Amino acid sequence: MFEKYFQLKANGTTMKTEIIAGITTFLTMAYILAVNPIILSAAGMDKGALFTATAVASIVGTMTMALLAKLPFAQAPGMGINAFFAFTVCGIMGYSWQFAITAILIEGVVFLIMNIFNVREAIVNAIPDTLKNAISAGIGLFIAFVGLQGSKIVVADQTTFLTIGHITEGQALMAMIGLIITSVLLIKKIKGALLLGILATTIVGIPMGLTRFEGIFSLPPSPSPLFFKFDFSQIFSWDMVTVVFTFLFVDVFDTVGTLIGVCKKANMLDEKGQIPNVKKAFYADAIGTLSGALFGTSTVTTYVESAAGVSEGGRTGMTALVTAGCFAIALLFAPLFLSIPAAATAPVLVLVGLMMLSPVKEINFEEYAESIPAFICILAMPMMYSITEGIALGLIFYVFLNVLGGKFKKVSISMYVLALLFLLKYIFI
Repeated sequence: MFEKYFQLKANGTTMKTEIIAGITTFLTMAYILAVNPIILSAAGMDKGALFTATAVASIVGTMTMALLAKLPFAQAPGMGINAFFAFTVCGIMGYSWQFAITAILIEGVVFLIMNIFNVREAIVNAIPDTLKNAISAGIGLFIAFVGLQGSKIVVADQTTFLTIGHITEGQALMAMIGLIITSVLLIKKIKGALLLGILATTIVGIPMGLTRFEGIFSLPPSPSPLFFKFDFSQIFSWDMVTVVFTFLFVDVFDTVGTLIGVCKKANMLDEKGQIPNVKKAFYADAIGTLSGALFGTSTVTTYVESAAGVSEGGRTGMTALVTAGCFAIALLFAPLFLSIPAAATAPVLVLVGLMMLSPVKEINFEEYAESIPAFICILAMPMMYSITEGIALGLIFYVFLNVLGGKFKKVSISMYVLALLFLLKYIFI
């Protein structure tokens, strides 16, 4: 049944490979089950209900991606968007979390409308090959940086902003050991090297006192404190429009960037450089966001950690189906799954970052109208901690440099529109 539906052989994969890839993707992004409730609870939301909401929204979004788009991508509430939700909308702007959840619901509806008119598909197809290659490489550096930061190998510094952490102790040491173990597994071409690396590093953390098993089984907390808690009293206010637009803007380009980057890594782009089933992938994104709003969590988006599963050979929706199943299991075995520390997944993020750099070889660095925007795109993602900002600056520079350099015929109408929208975003938001 799975072979027929997902066409595993035609996509050069097997059931075993897809299962390993799906589990690997889950383990690299399982941190969201712990992190999202912590961030959103700062807005006054129930932490237990947030855990359930996060898991359910991830299941719905990822399952839809698996069955509708048949792509190996997982979805969950997006990092960065949840911080904007809690600390800007509910913190600085002073609105209730019910207001913010209502904005997420409206965003999901707008997503569906955009899909009907192929707006997001047009955005993806408008991006030139050079920037698609740059996006993949930029995301690679971004997720590698996330891994280094999460494991304390890279830490904040008042003078230089960033510096090396204490790599001979604690999480940083654990991650360094894990990086060596996982690298050796890759060098020896061990199947499932990334997954085995995560498990081995988790075990290493036990004698170090960093892996703490706090139980195995627990029933999921009730979602009732957050379920369907909308506030439509300010639905037509300017602040609502601004908040919805910001949520929408960030998610559209985070998802676009992730889909392009991971597809490029997996050689899944078609002969025209386009993502297969991209419209259906965007529908999955919209459905995930709507389900997240109903249960009480922030915008659901396609996760860049999907690259970990793709690197293990995942090529079809079967990978996403397995990841969704893992999220379902996590609902019942939360203490066990949350025992995997961030330091155990950090080595995988670093190595996947390396793997995602390969498309940079296809950029013509001698053609500066192409290479300068690509370099800015790559540089901006880790330095500004945002996939969206990397895409935005890359697009803007691509349009300006090609127009001013007399190569305006290379720039499509869609690119002009995208660059203008990004400029307006920087000016007014």
